[in-house]
Amino acid sequence: MIDNQECIQLINTAIIKRKEKALDTTYEERLSKVCQSKALKALSIAITELAREENISYDQAAIQIVETVNELDQVWTNYVLMEGINNIKSMLKGERTSETRQH
Repeated sequence: MIDNQECIQLINTAIIKRKEKALDTTYEERLSKVCQSKALKALSIAITELAREENISYDQAAIQIVETVNELDQVWTNYVLMEGINNIKSMLKGERTSETRQH
Protein backbone atom coordinates (compact mmCIF):
# COMPACT_ATOMS: atom_id res chain seq x y z
CA MET A 1 0.00 0.00 0.00
CA ILE A 2 1.24 3.49 -0.77
CA ASP A 3 1.83 5.77 2.17
CA ASN A 4 -0.37 8.75 3.02
CA GLN A 5 2.10 11.34 1.73
CA GLU A 6 2.41 9.61 -1.63
CA CYS A 7 -1.37 9.29 -1.82
CA ILE A 8 -1.75 13.01 -1.16
CA GLN A 9 0.72 13.79 -3.92
CA LEU A 10 -1.03 11.45 -6.37
CA ILE A 11 -4.50 12.84 -5.66
CA ASN A 12 -3.27 16.43 -5.83
CA THR A 13 -1.47 15.76 -9.10
CA ALA A 14 -4.58 14.13 -10.56
CA ILE A 15 -6.76 17.08 -9.55
CA ILE A 16 -4.27 19.60 -10.88
CA LYS A 17 -3.83 17.73 -14.16
CA ARG A 18 -7.59 17.48 -14.53
CA LYS A 19 -8.25 21.15 -13.96
CA GLU A 20 -5.00 22.38 -15.50
CA LYS A 21 -4.91 25.33 -13.13
CA ALA A 22 -2.51 26.46 -10.46
CA LEU A 23 -3.63 25.89 -6.89
CA ASP A 24 -4.72 28.95 -5.01
CA THR A 25 -2.59 29.18 -1.85
CA THR A 26 -5.48 30.68 0.14
CA TYR A 27 -6.88 27.16 0.40
CA GLU A 28 -3.98 25.80 2.45
CA GLU A 29 -6.01 25.21 5.63
CA ARG A 30 -8.79 23.35 3.82
CA LEU A 31 -6.28 21.30 1.87
CA SER A 32 -4.38 20.41 5.03
CA LYS A 33 -7.59 19.28 6.76
CA VAL A 34 -8.57 17.08 3.81
CA CYS A 35 -5.09 15.60 3.61
CA GLN A 36 -5.36 14.44 7.23
CA SER A 37 -8.83 12.90 6.81
CA LYS A 38 -9.79 9.25 7.03
CA ALA A 39 -11.45 9.64 3.63
CA LEU A 40 -8.06 10.33 2.07
CA LYS A 41 -6.68 7.22 3.73
CA ALA A 42 -9.55 5.27 2.14
CA LEU A 43 -8.64 6.83 -1.22
CA SER A 44 -5.07 5.68 -0.71
CA ILE A 45 -6.31 2.12 -0.27
CA ALA A 46 -8.56 2.47 -3.32
CA ILE A 47 -5.66 3.76 -5.44
CA THR A 48 -3.49 0.84 -4.36
CA GLU A 49 -6.22 -1.71 -5.06
CA LEU A 50 -7.18 -0.26 -8.44
CA ALA A 51 -3.55 -0.07 -9.53
CA ARG A 52 -3.01 -3.68 -8.49
CA GLU A 53 -6.24 -5.03 -10.02
CA GLU A 54 -5.85 -3.16 -13.31
CA ASN A 55 -2.05 -3.47 -13.44
CA ILE A 56 -1.65 0.30 -13.85
CA SER A 57 0.45 2.92 -12.09
CA TYR A 58 -0.70 4.64 -8.91
CA ASP A 59 -0.84 7.85 -10.91
CA GLN A 60 -3.19 6.31 -13.48
CA ALA A 61 -5.34 4.81 -10.73
CA ALA A 62 -5.60 8.17 -8.93
CA ILE A 63 -6.63 9.88 -12.18
CA GLN A 64 -9.29 7.24 -12.88
CA ILE A 65 -10.74 7.63 -9.39
CA VAL A 66 -10.82 11.43 -9.62
CA GLU A 67 -12.40 11.25 -13.08
CA THR A 68 -15.01 8.76 -11.88
CA VAL A 69 -15.99 10.90 -8.90
CA ASN A 70 -16.08 13.96 -11.13
CA GLU A 71 -18.33 12.16 -13.63
CA LEU A 72 -20.71 11.11 -10.84
CA ASP A 73 -20.79 14.67 -9.56
CA GLN A 74 -21.53 15.99 -13.05
CA VAL A 75 -24.30 13.44 -13.65
CA TRP A 76 -26.02 14.37 -10.39
CA THR A 77 -25.51 18.09 -11.03
CA ASN A 78 -27.19 17.70 -14.41
CA TYR A 79 -29.97 15.57 -12.91
CA VAL A 80 -30.73 18.10 -10.18
CA LEU A 81 -30.63 20.94 -12.72
CA MET A 82 -33.08 19.11 -15.00
CA GLU A 83 -35.37 18.36 -12.05
CA GLY A 84 -35.36 22.06 -11.21
CA ILE A 85 -36.09 23.02 -14.81
CA ASN A 86 -38.94 20.50 -14.98
CA ASN A 87 -40.37 21.84 -11.71
CA ILE A 88 -40.24 25.39 -13.03
CA LYS A 89 -41.91 24.30 -16.27
CA SER A 90 -44.64 22.54 -14.29
CA MET A 91 -45.18 25.63 -12.13
CA LEU A 92 -45.37 27.83 -15.21
CA LYS A 93 -47.84 25.46 -16.87
CA GLY A 94 -49.90 25.53 -13.68
CA GLU A 95 -49.89 29.35 -13.69
CA ARG A 96 -50.91 29.45 -17.35
CA THR A 97 -53.70 26.95 -16.72
CA SER A 98 -55.08 28.97 -13.80
CA GLU A 99 -54.79 32.22 -15.80
CA THR A 100 -56.76 30.59 -18.60
CA ARG A 101 -59.44 29.45 -16.16
CA GLN A 102 -59.73 32.93 -14.67
CA HIS A 103 -60.46 34.52 -18.07
